[in-house]
Amino acid sequence: MLPTRAIAGLLRASALALGLALGGAAAADTVGKFPDVVAVQVRASGAERFDFDVTVASPYDTAQRYADGFRAGSLDGKTIYGERKLWHDHAGEQPFTRDLHGVAIPRGVRQVRIQARDQVHGYGGRSVDVTLPGR
Repeated sequence: MLPTRAIAGLLRASALALGLALGGAAAADTVGKFPDVVAVQVRASGAERFDFDVTVASPYDTAQRYADGFRAGSLDGKTIYGERKLWHDHAGEQPFTRDLHGVAIPRGVRQVRIQARDQVHGYGGRSVDVTLPGR
């Protein structure tokens, strides 16, 4: 098993390679600037309510700068349905998974976008669009 720091280094290198392949220098400018959502599990938890398990990878993770939250919102970014604040770094746990429970989402919405943020630059890393079960 690789040490946590080695895994974080591999994630950074992979993200840089992907950024360069997808968009050259412009994409490379955002690598390491934001945390990325790497996986999402969603399940219905009641009438028009959903629970999310969100896995986030952060290329940096110190007490001075870390991924400090994630949110579930509309695909156009105009509506935020739920948000989870993270109060400390996850330096020894990369990537890490946290939950967001009981998010009320109107009946007509079929998909939501999950985004992570950091303390310095806000939102902007890789997001994941998920289809809500039963919709």
